Amino acid sequence: MVDVPTLETARLRLRPYRMEDFEAYAEMWADPQVVRYIGGKPFSREASWTRFLRYVGIWQLLGFGFLVIEEKATGRFGGECGFHDLHRAITPSNEGTMEAGYGLVAALHGKGLAEEAMRAMFDWAAVHGRGERYTAIVDPDNFASLRVAEKLGFKQLTVTQYNGATWVLLEQPRLQPVGAAATATA
Repeated sequence: MVDVPTLETARLRLRPYRMEDFEAYAEMWADPQVVRYIGGKPFSREASWTRFLRYVGIWQLLGFGFLVIEEKATGRFGGECGFHDLHRAITPSNEGTMEAGYGLVAALHGKGLAEEAMRAMFDWAAVHGRGERYTAIVDPDNFASLRVAEKLGFKQLTVTQYNGATWVLLEQPRLQPVGAAATATA
């Protein structure tokens, strides 16, 4: 059994998923503002449940995964962030990499929290990750996420097609802390 970490930053607690997170989780993924650049279509409750279960289980199989983003000041659910390897049918392949990603509730957009959360995840991965390059895919119109990726050291590898849409495939070859000053507990 893998110990899923809890990480803390100045404003956030990144922690394992809990059953009581699901209602807020499903609400987030049903929000058109949240999915605007992530497929563009709100998720059904069933699709959110499948995604929720995937992110709970991925830790046991890969030793890394996504964590819930919780606001430290309020304890409220704020989204999710982390790494996965979804075996995407994408060219060039990013299979076997730690693909970075995040989603935040709309009320938290534009506050620098995605970068803060992902810096903590990258610092954790520098010690506990696979040691390969990181990848990310971003909608080319999602300028905010492209800027976050740039701040985290990602470079554009190519523009590609995935599931009938155009995506920017990014990579970050280094495996070193990027400076979150996060603390971790098991």
